Formats: sequence, structure tokens, C-alpha cells
Amino acid sequence: MRCCPKLKPSTKTISIRLPESLLHALKTLANKRDVPYQSLLKIFLAERVAAERKQG
Repeated sequence: MRCCPKLKPSTKTISIRLPESLLHALKTLANKRDVPYQSLLKIFLAERVAAERKQG
């Protein structure tokens, strides 16, 4: 019997304005890690939100 496919959480498209220098730095870090910069940004945001929730 096959297991249910892993479903990705639904996502919502947003627009965000970032300073060009920050975007460049994010893209540079993402390139070093061999991941898309948007994925890296999501990782960074998720980590920070989790840290803030722990601090309560």
C-alpha cells in the first residue's frame, strides 16, 4: 500500500521591498549554500519567528 504523498503547506505570494544591498547579500549567501535565495529567506524568517516564540 502506498503512503500518502507529502503535502507542502499552502503558500501565499507577497511583495516585499528590500534594500538592494540586503538582497545582494542574501543572494550571495544563497549561492554559497547552493539554494534559491527565496528559499533561504524563508528559512531565515522561520528560524527568527521560532526564536521569538520561544522568548514569548
